[in-house]
Amino acid sequence: MALKDLAEYLIKSLADHPEEVELNEREEDDTILIELKISQEDLGKIIGKNGNTINAIRTVLQTAASSRKKRAKLEVLGQADIPEEKNGEEEPEA
Repeated sequence: MALKDLAEYLIKSLADHPEEVELNEREEDDTILIELKISQEDLGKIIGKNGNTINAIRTVLQTAASSRKKRAKLEVLGQADIPEEKNGEEEPEA
């Protein structure tokens, strides 16, 4: 199964408006970059509290990519404030 298909399955399963989910995949060296566009109404549901849901999806994609000796990166386009997992470490609060 392609990573894009896996991401699409996971995200559409959670979304209230799955018809508005758009994914683009491109490969750069050993990294597979998946860009996600989603409706504003589904954004909070996909991100989850403190970014837990989006980070869980990223973890699943990274695990699937590692079996192919690749890295996976999932970006939500147009959303600058989405937390991205940093090797399981949380950033200190200011």
